[in-house]
Amino acid sequence: MDKIIPNTGEEKLDQAIKQWLKYDKNPKTSEAVQQLVADGNVEELRVSFGLRMEFGTAGLRAAMGAGTSRMNDLTIIQTTQGFCSYLEKSFPDLKERGVVIGFDARAHPPSGSSSIRFAKLAAAVFISHGVPVYLFSDITPTPFVPYTVTHLSLCAGIMVTASHNPKQDNGYKVYWANGAQIISPHDNGIASAIEENLEPWPQSWDETIIKDSPLLKDPYADINRDYFQEIQKHCFHREINKASKIKFVHTSVHGVGHKFVQSAFKAFDFAPPLAVAEQKDPDPEFSTVKYPNPEEGKGVLTLSFALADKEGAQVILANDPDADRLAVAEKRDSGEWKVFSGNELGALLGWWIFTCWKEKNTDPCALKEVYMLASTVSSKILRAIALKEGFHFEEALTGFKWMGNRAKQLLDQKKTVLFAFEEAIGYMCSPVVLDKDGVSAAAITAELSSYLAIRNVTLSQQLKAIYEEYGYHITKASYFICHDSKTIKQLFERLRNFEGENAYPKTCGKFEVSGVRDLTTGYDSSQADKKAVLPTSKSSQMITFTFTNGGVATMRTSGTEPKIKYYTELCVPPGNSDPEQLKTELSSLVDAIVEHFFEPQKNNFKPQPE
Repeated sequence: MDKIIPNTGEEKLDQAIKQWLKYDKNPKTSEAVQQLVADGNVEELRVSFGLRMEFGTAGLRAAMGAGTSRMNDLTIIQTTQGFCSYLEKSFPDLKERGVVIGFDARAHPPSGSSSIRFAKLAAAVFISHGVPVYLFSDITPTPFVPYTVTHLSLCAGIMVTASHNPKQDNGYKVYWANGAQIISPHDNGIASAIEENLEPWPQSWDETIIKDSPLLKDPYADINRDYFQEIQKHCFHREINKASKIKFVHTSVHGVGHKFVQSAFKAFDFAPPLAVAEQKDPDPEFSTVKYPNPEEGKGVLTLSFALADKEGAQVILANDPDADRLAVAEKRDSGEWKVFSGNELGALLGWWIFTCWKEKNTDPCALKEVYMLASTVSSKILRAIALKEGFHFEEALTGFKWMGNRAKQLLDQKKTVLFAFEEAIGYMCSPVVLDKDGVSAAAITAELSSYLAIRNVTLSQQLKAIYEEYGYHITKASYFICHDSKTIKQLFERLRNFEGENAYPKTCGKFEVSGVRDLTTGYDSSQADKKAVLPTSKSSQMITFTFTNGGVATMRTSGTEPKIKYYTELCVPPGNSDPEQLKTELSSLVDAIVEHFFEPQKNNFKPQPE
């Protein structure tokens, strides 16, 4: 198709399209844009070119397709040029140390996009500037990238993945030299560097330069060997594992996890878990599930339940498509399946990892150096365990980037970081990966299950025992879908001015509010100076309400999806052992929050799908 001059009547839009057509060498995306111009489809052109994808602490995540607002060859090249330029300024030894690049199995044939293609283009950009690249030769779990950064002392890592997002999406996740996801000011620095490097460098489009380059290295074999060797430090009951009678089912939900969880089981001396055949191999269409996210619960686990019922398996382990998250289900005596929430599994793993550590470390002084972390919207069960057992608990902002960076600070101070978790089924069970890791978590959960089984205790029974010892922590979390950023902003501004200007709600239905923390504005009513202790961010919305009945509720926007999430918890001291009554009270509180704070009918919000 001959190149067509855009004429949308919007000068800024026309300039963005012209620049795109000048720089884009992918025939599929270039022709798609030219067709939109020829058809005069201004609406779709606005969607594709109205805004550039915003590079943040989560890197990039968007649909694959043509335009500056999408993931495609050109936006990957531009992003990598900016990142490379920023790294050159940050690390004088970048050309000695290099970077690592990993990728999942996503693909989008209409635009010629795929994770492996994006990874190779990113590698070409770095190599064209003389930077060594450790490019995995095959799909890998996301945790392998931060592991490789620290294991090989590299300057940075890139993982091309959209994790558990819908099939049309892809992402570009960035790790710093400390092995944790980037935090401010690096996100702003990289974003500025991208804007300064939009024109492709001479060799950026030339994938062939990586083929015979001495700067290209494949870490796949070494990392597969070393990672599984290192996580064996967290295997404490090898003889129990060898003899375990528990049958495990594993699903990778059409992602990358199958092979790696099999290897993790082998490293812990388990028999291999039974794989859900229809979901074990990578499939960019995610053809057997509506949402490839095990966090969504039973709908994603239908095939796992069927296989477990058929084979008489007691425990199901489910990774999300990039294997950094883990969901767990257990068969009850009634034949029903119990899917543990992220908070419940966090309680079990936290208890287990501390129990194993305590058996090996009898010196009470060592306790003073031990830390566990959780995100601020996650259950406070670790805080309760820490208070009783004598170790340190810290909470961090939402997102593993904060916990990973804090864990690294503590490790550098010679502290012991045993465990970190977030309620979104993310667990850091080993500090060799300063991010969530669903592979090591799967093996450690299997060992916990097998250890309990020889004592005739189920995971559910152990969870109850934890709550009875440390106090019940009943949680409930969900979300509403909203694609209109203006409505979302209005909702939060209404809460900030609920009782008049700058006056937050005093009640929510029949429930009395005792405290408010707003991490968007930096306000915290519980502090003497009314200033929040945790870092604040004006770019995202997040308000936490504390209630006089012991309830806590946080409302926040998602950084990667069009969702307003809410997280609620009712905590009581040990001795109050009527969980059903607590669940009823928490449900009433949630209903009040939905009715009075969210107003879903008025705001046209869609609830979380069943």
